[in-house]
Amino acid sequence: MFANDFSVLPARFEWPSHCTLSMRRTYNMFKISIIDTRFSRRLVVEGKLVAPWVAELVKTWRVANQALGHRKVVIDLSNMTVVSREGEDAILELMKEGAKFSCGGVLTKHVLGRLARDCRRALKCVAKPNEVHE
Repeated sequence: MFANDFSVLPARFEWPSHCTLSMRRTYNMFKISIIDTRFSRRLVVEGKLVAPWVAELVKTWRVANQALGHRKVVIDLSNMTVVSREGEDAILELMKEGAKFSCGGVLTKHVLGRLARDCRRALKCVAKPNEVHE
């Protein structure tokens, strides 16, 4: 029998039910863990930053940012696997509000770098006095 001889396979092959079930479903897993230390509060984001979880991240950051005294809040995106366009928009808005981020992975660093540049441009435009051209 040769390696390419498929005549020994049954005429009709079916995947086991546990395989087909996992292939059909897509899960939007998302988790935010809050880690408090003496000097900071870290929001560890895990999973997919897609709707409806985008609003949850914004709400959690705003609540976590209250009554911290000298501590800072850092949003850790090292364990984030997917970010939607809505997620990028929310990250940009949080940057404009002063949120600090940490991340790991090349793609996440690239996305955060691009959003940080967009944020700096937006803040520069807002901070610039209106110029009158005659």
